[in-house]
Amino acid sequence: MSTTCLAAAKRFIVKVGSTLVTNNGQGLDLNAISEWARQVAQLRQEGKEVLLVSSGAIAFGMQRLGWRQRPKAVHELQACAAIGQMGLVQVYENAFVRHGLATAQILLTHEDLADRKRYLNARATLTALLALGVVPIINENDTVVTDEIKFGDNDTLGALVANLIDADALIILTDQQGLYTADPRHDPNATLVSEAHAGDPALETMAGGAGSGIGKGGMITKILAAKRAASSGAHTAIASGREKDVMLRLARGEALGTLLVSGTPTLNARKQWIADHLQVSGRLILDAGAVKALSAGKSLLPVGVVDVQGEFERGALVICLSPEGKEIARGLINYSSGDARRIARHASADIEALLGYEYEAEIIHRDNLMTR
Repeated sequence: MSTTCLAAAKRFIVKVGSTLVTNNGQGLDLNAISEWARQVAQLRQEGKEVLLVSSGAIAFGMQRLGWRQRPKAVHELQACAAIGQMGLVQVYENAFVRHGLATAQILLTHEDLADRKRYLNARATLTALLALGVVPIINENDTVVTDEIKFGDNDTLGALVANLIDADALIILTDQQGLYTADPRHDPNATLVSEAHAGDPALETMAGGAGSGIGKGGMITKILAAKRAASSGAHTAIASGREKDVMLRLARGEALGTLLVSGTPTLNARKQWIADHLQVSGRLILDAGAVKALSAGKSLLPVGVVDVQGEFERGALVICLSPEGKEIARGLINYSSGDARRIARHASADIEALLGYEYEAEIIHRDNLMTR
């Protein structure tokens, strides 16, 4: 497969590392951030959706504090993140506003994406921002996490966000040209890997360890991130963020850096994950009209729900049953069991009056449904 898979992509996650954002720890690289904003703006004009995952808060906080080495104490790392995040988002906001684009700061932890309710909330927020034409600037919430701040990295976060919003491609921009067969700093015979299948065990052997004292990751975290992104169908490109127009060239299918290809269609992989890897928390009994709608690939509306069985929270996995008790589908529900019972057999237009709020018009959206 060639890089045409990137040319066909519509939704991109672009991750930029600390070394690039802070110009090797010298301070925020305003020119680089300005260039990335220009490229994102152009991609938007070409009909692409872009979410930016940016490292740099801790590194910039270190620079503002005059610290040359990354501290090891968690509270000092969190202080660096709090200080650095302020300047980081201001720079991004100023860079994008020059192109008429609004930005939104999104701070996530791994727990946000592991908890089903928070997962759905994050997904809904990001989807709404994209629909509004806003560019989300995403970072790990380093001011509150503990283990993640010691062991986490934004390569992994980029992959998790790709899974979260069904991205077609993950672009990881780094200070290296891509993945080499060995460390080119030590092996003159090392060659660039132009294309491979994400998840190939040989890639992890090639990747080695962390490459910079500024950032937390390294090539190995990028290889593992590509493997994770591939589980939901996203292809990954690892390329130098210092290449001119790197985002635009990759999005147009130019061969740059290393392309790690996923072999699974995006939506099918996501639905298979829903079907196989989550514990069922409840059941919905549907009427014949709802069964027919789900069979046609439509969302489940509350009017088609006859009965709600079990106790569960928003975001839980529930089974959808026909009037005869046959499993028709399973999916992530937008409402808790109590609220689902209150809106069952009612039109979507009645949800706000019944509950005093409305998450979604659908009780389960078709993107979160796996039909049998």
